[in-house]
Amino acid sequence: MSQSTTSDGRSQRWDEHKEQRRARILDSAIAVIEESGVDFSVQAIAAQTGLPRPVVYRHFKDRADLDEQIRQRILKILMADLLPSLHPAGTVGEAVAHAVTTYVLWTEKYPRLHHFLGIGVDKPAVSGARGQISSALTTLFVSALSRTGADIAPARPMAYGTIGFVDGVVSSWRTSPSAPAEQIVSLLTASLLALLETTAKEQGIDLDRTTPVVDLLG
Repeated sequence: MSQSTTSDGRSQRWDEHKEQRRARILDSAIAVIEESGVDFSVQAIAAQTGLPRPVVYRHFKDRADLDEQIRQRILKILMADLLPSLHPAGTVGEAVAHAVTTYVLWTEKYPRLHHFLGIGVDKPAVSGARGQISSALTTLFVSALSRTGADIAPARPMAYGTIGFVDGVVSSWRTSPSAPAEQIVSLLTASLLALLETTAKEQGIDLDRTTPVVDLLG
């Protein structure tokens, strides 16, 4: 085995070690946020991880980079739950209720993680995730409109408007959660269905909450 091959193997193992340690740090950061809230220190992460504070910082450019990597880690957890709900089945009403319920219950299960995402709403990780969800919803709307021969121009603004509306309602609720989650789910579901039905009617599409999704998407 050449010296170059040996060196490459060591470099690969070291890279894998660094990636595993980075993941361990980020998981520890999430645990700290869930336990203590968003006002956490790097020292708290270091203590949770079992590493010296300088070692934690060694894996990130600065505190801003650390926070952004934490946001990406949280969003990975959220998207694993949320994206499958955007592949709808059943009736339109059932599909909307399922997606809304998934998101609302996630924020109720992880309120402090949701809060941390909220204070970084203008950061690349969060805006990128919103764009990904909006894009998936746009694709659904385009499919439904195209299948009926309707104008697809409203698809994108409808998708982005829907995400903005849901996010606004849920964020306001999480700031002062005086109503039960079931009530928020009911409010959002009813509002979104009314919006979909009205928009569909304007496009000449016969749609209501009992319409099977398969009839819209094929």
